[in-house]
Amino acid sequence: MKYDSINPDLFRLNRKRFARAMKPDSIAIFHSNDMMPRNGDQFFPFRQNSDLFYLTGLDQEECILVLFPDCPKDGFKEVIFTKKTNAYISVWEGHKYTKEEASAVSGVQKVVWLEDMESILNELILLAKRIYLNSNENDRYHSDVPTRNIRMAEQTMKKYPYHKYHRSQPIMKKLAMIKSQFEVDLLANACDITERAFRRVLNFIKPGVMEYEVEAEIIHEFIKNKATGHAYNPIIASGKNACVLHYNENNMECKDGDVILMDFGAEYANYAADLTRSIPVNGTFTSRQKAVYNAVLDVMNRATKLLVPGITIEEYHREVGKIMESHLVDLNLITKSDISNQNPKLPAYKKYFMHGTSHHLGLDVHDLANRYAPVQAGMVFTVEPGIYIPEEGLGIRLENDIVVTDNGPVNLMANIPVELEEIEELMNAGVLG
Repeated sequence: MKYDSINPDLFRLNRKRFARAMKPDSIAIFHSNDMMPRNGDQFFPFRQNSDLFYLTGLDQEECILVLFPDCPKDGFKEVIFTKKTNAYISVWEGHKYTKEEASAVSGVQKVVWLEDMESILNELILLAKRIYLNSNENDRYHSDVPTRNIRMAEQTMKKYPYHKYHRSQPIMKKLAMIKSQFEVDLLANACDITERAFRRVLNFIKPGVMEYEVEAEIIHEFIKNKATGHAYNPIIASGKNACVLHYNENNMECKDGDVILMDFGAEYANYAADLTRSIPVNGTFTSRQKAVYNAVLDVMNRATKLLVPGITIEEYHREVGKIMESHLVDLNLITKSDISNQNPKLPAYKKYFMHGTSHHLGLDVHDLANRYAPVQAGMVFTVEPGIYIPEEGLGIRLENDIVVTDNGPVNLMANIPVELEEIEELMNAGVLG
């Protein structure tokens, strides 16, 4: 791993919180992600299952965590099973965890080789009355590809049909929504690396550069600063491309007079940053671009202030919508008549701001959470309003990552330039110098 070692107290705390929520005489089983086939004999780069990482910090394939808080067998309340390495694996694949290393990373004392798992896990399951099985219950997720967790769950239920089964995800969602200080620090590090990349491209972008060249500058800075890479596919969208919300081609020329929308974030220790900035390709906004930019900036700033404990996400988005529609009237994009005659289920402002303002952020860029739970201290959200005007070839979105606290929102991206004047000043500093 490129990132610095993480204090195992984070993972001890997370396991303790999960164990507290388990029913009596229960065992919980968590699997690592598969190595995903790419083509031929190649695999995609491995990325650990977020739930297993959250509970162990182990960043390697073929790892299994078993939690059994009420286990009568001494030393087996927490167990990690992992692949036993050998000389061949060391030569062809590289270093794998020793038992001592897996224990040091996770804080779990009992580490057993996978080759010994079948008999041990069988005994532990037979000592339990209930089994917690894990799956991906992110409500944005749909895939026809069965995960290792799903495959192993099906095998377990077939082998032990008379146990009571429970889902781990409702507990995981409740826990993952509230970040510990350990996690906030990791997210802050991801944001700091993202800041370095943004400042780098501010000095790089000019008319004639290609979107993919901007992307290359970003990943250079990410890897240089110990990030794994991108937390998600970066959006480098100049001109009219900015009106495509999930534009990923990044293959067009950045032209004089256009605004380039950049949505990217570093992944550090599997934690995601999520930044959006929109800047003028030539270093100077037009008067129209300034008006739209400042409208989006005002919405972002006022939306951030709304992220306080107690508000529901539904209330929050409704209030942000009211702020946005006022600006769209001032920009002559919608009229007061449009608002008075609008369909409440499809407000008039949605023509130019069609997505939500915020989502949870953490180990996943769209982090595990209950979207209907009221906002609480310790939650981390993006705030990302935008205005998209296809007929003008102009799309502007701004985004920061915010920690909710009892003393007001904390902006993890406070040091990343966002004021229009500062953007222009930084972009033109090299030219004027």
